[in-house]
Amino acid sequence: MQKHWRGMAAAVAAGLLTALPTGYAADISLQEAINLALAQNTGLLITQKGENTAEATLSKARGKNSVSASTSASLFNADKEQGKDWQTESSFSGISASVPLYSGGANEAAIKSGELGVDAARLKTEREREDLKLSVIQAYYNALEARKTIDVDQESVDNYEAHYTNVSQLYSAGSKAKIDVLRSSVELSNARQTLIKAQNAYEVDLATLRNLLNIDRSEPLTLTTDFAYDKFDISMDDCVNYAYRNRKDLQIDLYTLQQKELGIKEAKAGNIPSLTINGAVKPNWAMDWDDGKSSGKPAYSAGVGLSWNIFDSGVTKAEIKEAENQRDIAKLTVLKDKETIDLDLRQAYYNMREAEKRFTSTSDAVGQAEQDYYIAREKYRAGEGLMLDIIDAQLALSTARLNHISAQYDYARYKAQVENAMGIGLTESEKLSAGNLQTDVQKVVQASPIPMTAQEQAVQAKDSKKTKKRQQAKIETRQASQQAAASKPVADDAQATAAAAAQDK
Repeated sequence: MQKHWRGMAAAVAAGLLTALPTGYAADISLQEAINLALAQNTGLLITQKGENTAEATLSKARGKNSVSASTSASLFNADKEQGKDWQTESSFSGISASVPLYSGGANEAAIKSGELGVDAARLKTEREREDLKLSVIQAYYNALEARKTIDVDQESVDNYEAHYTNVSQLYSAGSKAKIDVLRSSVELSNARQTLIKAQNAYEVDLATLRNLLNIDRSEPLTLTTDFAYDKFDISMDDCVNYAYRNRKDLQIDLYTLQQKELGIKEAKAGNIPSLTINGAVKPNWAMDWDDGKSSGKPAYSAGVGLSWNIFDSGVTKAEIKEAENQRDIAKLTVLKDKETIDLDLRQAYYNMREAEKRFTSTSDAVGQAEQDYYIAREKYRAGEGLMLDIIDAQLALSTARLNHISAQYDYARYKAQVENAMGIGLTESEKLSAGNLQTDVQKVVQASPIPMTAQEQAVQAKDSKKTKKRQQAKIETRQASQQAAASKPVADDAQATAAAAAQDK
């Protein structure tokens, strides 16, 4: 119950974020960002629509194994007698129906394949949600790292500005050479260039995050979740074995393999006779519109039809061969995807461990670099140091801090990548948010933060007009039914009164 309420709270927070006015700096945590993306991402909706396609394919396969009925009618002119007027006649061919009795297993295989297709489409949606979660985590940490990089680069600019001021003052006092002033100015300019690039990278990372969340592309965001070390204790072999059991895309490959096996069965059904139960009602009725007379008697028929393709010039054989080849490709695809999963997981695992070691070792380097820069700066002020010492110390300090920041967020990103490669599913709150994904395309288009072109607006208005007409027609039909139902008791009372009066007479 506690998890349920936490999930509800996360969903509500995601909803509140979308309602914030443009220009308001929204505070958003990593978990809120994930929930919001699962509830609003357009790419995820496109993938989920594949479930509808798979369900339609299944319905079509089931329909082919059920009753089918058809009818036809005609209206034509005929020469009544030579030299006389034309007469108009009509005919109704009746209704014929058929039910497949035996298809050689083709229909049953198609239905089973359709059921596997529905399951595969749902798994594809689940896997897409897991991949979207990973993308949000990576984008979130990229933006955080860019924000920290700006702080480091800004500090470098501040240090170079202070140093340039100091050198300029010493030069004015005659204790430093002009070359020191020029070199300080160049280093300050380079530091400003690096800062500008870092600021741009931060904006790009925020734009990527907004795109995944599908929110206003100009809305300011304040990221509230920072790096926190979370030790990963699972061994690599256990990770790989877990992935083989839980990766949704690998399960999809297995479903596809089963579908290809069923495809062979469908193809082989071409060599087997099929049976169909047929029935028809034919009134053999015709109407002479000039004389106002009709003619004809109804006729009924029923039977069992046998169909057997005894020779097709090798078409069925070729279809079987093609289906078997598709089956073999599906088998190799399963093997290839397992190899890819193994490689991707091992790469992410090794990278995670490497980043873990780096951020542990770089924490001490930052403190040492700070002391080195302080000593170099003070020695230069005292006239005992060189300009090169200041530049080297500042570069070492910036490098140490950036390495420490990079190692931290690399660990966080690679850890998320390992969990994704393992096939770890969504949490309860994330599943709840994913269930809130709007599936009405019309509403999604209308609520999109991306403005529509004039042509798109015209199409949208046209669709809305058609929808309103259909809704109005339904309302009118419902009102007519209600009026008919309300007037029926009055008519019944009048009929009863008339009957009673006639009885009295």
